[in-house]
Amino acid sequence: MGAETSSISTFGCDGNENCTTNVILHVYDLTPLNNYMYWFGLGIFHSGIEVYGKEYGFGAHDLPISGVFEVEPKKCPGYAYRCSVTLGQINMNPSQFQTFIENLASEYHGDTYHLISKNCNHFTDDVWYRLTGKRVPGWVNQLARLGALCSCLLPESLQVTAVKRLPEYHECSEDEVAESLSTASPSELTEIDDDQVKRLLTPLAESQSVSFVREAQQTQQ
Repeated sequence: MGAETSSISTFGCDGNENCTTNVILHVYDLTPLNNYMYWFGLGIFHSGIEVYGKEYGFGAHDLPISGVFEVEPKKCPGYAYRCSVTLGQINMNPSQFQTFIENLASEYHGDTYHLISKNCNHFTDDVWYRLTGKRVPGWVNQLARLGALCSCLLPESLQVTAVKRLPEYHECSEDEVAESLSTASPSELTEIDDDQVKRLLTPLAESQSVSFVREAQQTQQ
């Protein structure tokens, strides 16, 4: 689906603090069913976006505060890493990006997470779109796209089993995804148990490798 990349973002700044850095999308499996669904252009994925050597994601919790968190690239706890896609580069220094992500965190509270309309993949797509005006590959959030079009097939009570680490992962190829999407149909999702399609994407709060991003302070009028 996309070329494997190094987890280290290359970047550099000149004397005027004009900085350029790579932006990398990291994709994880949420269920072993992906080994089957992958060949139909489908899958249940979590994604994070790496900027300046840190990976940012969006997870669910019950509080009206930031659900945006940062982890070591390719190491989001509880999820099975599948592949990475280099999206491109941005011209923004680390301080500017920190301000950007803190402002965005104020729009992504943990209690606003929704599988179909506001999930982790919507977050990474929004980050990249606001930075460049471009979108992440559509296959990453294909389940939500199908759900939005055919919500009758995806009841709100959908749950996903605990993620298991898979022994092997297929190297991502855009050509394979394009070919499989041409033959896939939304009706194939009906064969999946409701209990295997959704779970709240909440990183382990007790994990020392996860740190929630502080949201920007709102100016009082």
